[in-house]
Amino acid sequence: MANWTQQEMEELIAKMTKKAMTDAEFRKEVLADATKALEKLAGKPLPDGASIKCIEKDPNYQNTLVLPDLVDEEKLSDDGLKQVAGGVGVVLLVSVCAAAVGIGPEAGVCGKYSCGLKTDSAPTE
Repeated sequence: MANWTQQEMEELIAKMTKKAMTDAEFRKEVLADATKALEKLAGKPLPDGASIKCIEKDPNYQNTLVLPDLVDEEKLSDDGLKQVAGGVGVVLLVSVCAAAVGIGPEAGVCGKYSCGLKTDSAPTE
């Protein structure tokens, strides 16, 4: 099992994003299997259970959002509803999306506030 810090993951995603912007062959690899491409770029496996999917930005849309899994609202606690409405999971998702879809003047620099959200408030492991 490979151990990764949040910072290492953010740096790897930024490196992948930058390379995918300029290297057409690497971009094809990322779109076909982002997890494999990231592991190849890092030179070590991603954490157990980690899998990543990258998509190309659609010029017809300003943002791309990934919806959380559908859940039975009656089974969610108040704290659970708060997380779904804007908690930690959303912060991590937007952090990754900023690098993946190119939001902001520093696109591809995940964790550097490129989308206006601070990822340093998210869990580190």
